[in-house]
Amino acid sequence: MNNSGIIWIQGAGELASGVAMRLARCGYRIIMAEISNPLAVRRLVAFSEAVYSGEANVEGVSGVLVEDLNSSHENIPVRIIVDPDGKFLSQANAMAVIDGRMTKKTPGPLPLSGQFHVGIGPGFVCGQNVDCIIETHRGARLGEVIHKGEAFKNTGVPGVVGGQSARRVVYATAAGHLVPAVVIGDLVTEGQCLGTVGGEPVHSRLDGLVRGLVHSQAELSSGEKVGDVDPRGQDVDPALVTDKALAIAGGVLEALLGAGILPVSTR
Repeated sequence: MNNSGIIWIQGAGELASGVAMRLARCGYRIIMAEISNPLAVRRLVAFSEAVYSGEANVEGVSGVLVEDLNSSHENIPVRIIVDPDGKFLSQANAMAVIDGRMTKKTPGPLPLSGQFHVGIGPGFVCGQNVDCIIETHRGARLGEVIHKGEAFKNTGVPGVVGGQSARRVVYATAAGHLVPAVVIGDLVTEGQCLGTVGGEPVHSRLDGLVRGLVHSQAELSSGEKVGDVDPRGQDVDPALVTDKALAIAGGVLEALLGAGILPVSTR
């Protein structure tokens, strides 16, 4: 196995970004591959934001959008590249590949060449399409490294936050782009208009703090997730990675260390 210290993460949404942040702090060098139209809602903690703005910062860890994997970019802690199919993977000299696309079903295969392969959440089977899996289901086993079988199946129900589950999530009722009427961090009330998608208003279904909104350039389909309102209100900091993401990141770190894949800073 090579000793580059580079970890390739497919996907740069909220959970994958929590993994990237924690691994970067440990001394790994991170490359994140994203789609050209990221739909992340919790944009203050998602490196996918760099696809729109050119850069992103998650709890002090910097990420920059790059067009290629030129060596001049190697000192950047997190590099984000638009590469939904992993076509640049062969150029990355990566020690491991973390699949954080969170498709919740079997994702399309990546062009691996012997790298240690970790899947995050459901859609993977140990020994078939990954070497191990990190559990994403909230509960006693959250963040567990699974070496046999599969992760807990997707329930289709948002996790409970502040006593609320489905009501905290806002969905588009038409296709188009979000024209926001609020920003992340605003306090809103039940029924308040958060903006419009395709001319159709989207309303908060409870009182709380806007923890996330999709980017206004994101192309949305009807039924797509638009926002997240946290009923805990101003007790919430939308710029902090969640306990769930930190637990999953801890599981990824355990898997890498268990496989003998060390960060550059420890050599």
